[in-house]
Amino acid sequence: MAKRPGSFSSVAQPVRSLWSRFAFATLIIAAFALMLLGKADVLLVDRTRVVVLDALAPVIEVAARPAEAVTDLMNNVRDLRYLRAENARLAVENDRLDRWQHVARRLEAENRALRALTNFVPPKEIDFVSARVIADGGGAFVRSVMITAGRKDGLALGNAAVSGEGLVGGIVEVGEAYSRVLLITDLNSQIPIVIERTRDPGVLAGDNTRSPRIVYLPQNAQVLPGDRIVTSGHGGVFPPGLAVGMVTTITDGSIRVTPFVDWERLEYVRILKTGSDGVVQPESAHLPPFSVMGPETAPRSGGTKQ
Repeated sequence: MAKRPGSFSSVAQPVRSLWSRFAFATLIIAAFALMLLGKADVLLVDRTRVVVLDALAPVIEVAARPAEAVTDLMNNVRDLRYLRAENARLAVENDRLDRWQHVARRLEAENRALRALTNFVPPKEIDFVSARVIADGGGAFVRSVMITAGRKDGLALGNAAVSGEGLVGGIVEVGEAYSRVLLITDLNSQIPIVIERTRDPGVLAGDNTRSPRIVYLPQNAQVLPGDRIVTSGHGGVFPPGLAVGMVTTITDGSIRVTPFVDWERLEYVRILKTGSDGVVQPESAHLPPFSVMGPETAPRSGGTKQ
């Protein structure tokens, strides 16, 4: 019976064992050689390391680019999310600031109007009520405004309405919470006045224009452009000394006065609690409530309240 040849494993086993022994010994010898070489010539080792680094640096740089790109992309995504949240927060804050800006502007305008109203300082013995103008009843035949004060605030017919600049008019209708003021430019308005410089008395008569006329002046009155006009107090309705306006034009015996009040910016008025409530009524005297002239002035002229 013939012998079977040996298998491949039985033949290769001694070879692998021999190679392992020699490989381990070779690595130990190479390590000692490198150590001896490093100790023997440090400059050569450094030069070799620099050459290897120079050769590998481009490869490392190219390999690092995808990682940097991914890092930049993640940073951009994170920044985008932050910017969206910040934009939403700023939009809400902007809306809130817009509302506050609207409130601040409204309060600033109201404060400016109220500050202008304080320019007029009434005498200490005169009580007053401040009110807001809510409607302009101006038209072709009537010059009046509606105010937010009435009988509950102690107002009465004939009370004078003033602003920070001067006389506005007088109360002609009194409701429980609202009243109507007839302006000094109205056709039915006739106010006893005096030329401040010469003390000549007269009557300021409205004619539905912005520049009412002065009538019933004395024959020898010396009126010049620029003269201030104030109330005389005749009739006991309006207190004396209220600023009315200034003489601007004198033509053909017609004396025109420009009121101090700016009608376009009239927002608040101050009602002086003076006058004779019920003494001068339109029904009995056929005159507007503050169309009162004293005995020193001319006789009453007609005038029908519209």
